[in-house]
Amino acid sequence: MIKKVLNLAFLMLIGISGVVAQNQTVKFGVNGKCDMCKSRIEKAALSVEGVSNANWDKESKIAEITFDSSKTDMHKIQFAIAEAGHDTDMHIAKDENYNKLPSCCRYTRTVGNQNAAESTPGNSGCTRHKKVSGASCCNK
Repeated sequence: MIKKVLNLAFLMLIGISGVVAQNQTVKFGVNGKCDMCKSRIEKAALSVEGVSNANWDKESKIAEITFDSSKTDMHKIQFAIAEAGHDTDMHIAKDENYNKLPSCCRYTRTVGNQNAAESTPGNSGCTRHKKVSGASCCNK
């Protein structure tokens, strides 16, 4: 009887451990200028399933994002921010999305940014000048 109770307790413990969120906090650069940018950047990050906290600092141009790594990754989060019109370390916003920004939000874009890749779904963020840790392109 004791053996059955211990086995049941062990199985319940294994089941519970699989439910625990795998939270990760990362920081990365995001271009923007004002409080409207801050709101837009944070809203875009929070729109990604698994993101629990987003904070963009206007002065440093750094976003700090907390997310469940079993549900999403930095690529998806930075892609969502780029889709909102803001260049990130991994993705350059499409011109059409950047041009939709209010004039007060139009930051100076870096022409030929070699550290970012054009924002496209499935893009790992790697370029010929920079590899992204954990991305499939880094295995080549």
